[in-house]
Amino acid sequence: MRILEAQNAVLTNVEVYTFLSNQAQQYQSQKRRGPSNLETLRGEMLEYFETFPGPLSQKPLPYDVNSIPVLLKRLRPYKITKGECIMVVNMRPTSSAALNAVIEDMGGRFSEEKQDEIINIIIEVLGEFPPPPPAEEGDDDAMETTEDGL
Repeated sequence: MRILEAQNAVLTNVEVYTFLSNQAQQYQSQKRRGPSNLETLRGEMLEYFETFPGPLSQKPLPYDVNSIPVLLKRLRPYKITKGECIMVVNMRPTSSAALNAVIEDMGGRFSEEKQDEIINIIIEVLGEFPPPPPAEEGDDDAMETTEDGL
């Protein structure tokens, strides 16, 4: 096998998730299995994408692959780079702090008002991410300590 075009395009997480989900459904409908390493990889990737707090863990997903061009068109006036747009789609930031993690020099490039506009566009196109589910009693992940602090 020969690689004809190296890295022809960059995929977002939702595009990879959609492809893997469709492939799994196709294999199931044909009542066949792929190679074991493919099945393992696909299962682990889908599990990773569907685990909270991942942006794709929300069911049903409020956006799909067709939302990406809409988001890019709406963010064009803000001159956000391609890499930053991919990170916006992957992380779905809904606060200034989260947006600051994906946009370089956000404070220098955008005023507070512009930052709020960008966040509102993301929420309108990709949907708002729900808050974490309430923790059940006795399900604390916090480390317990003894009286001696050990």
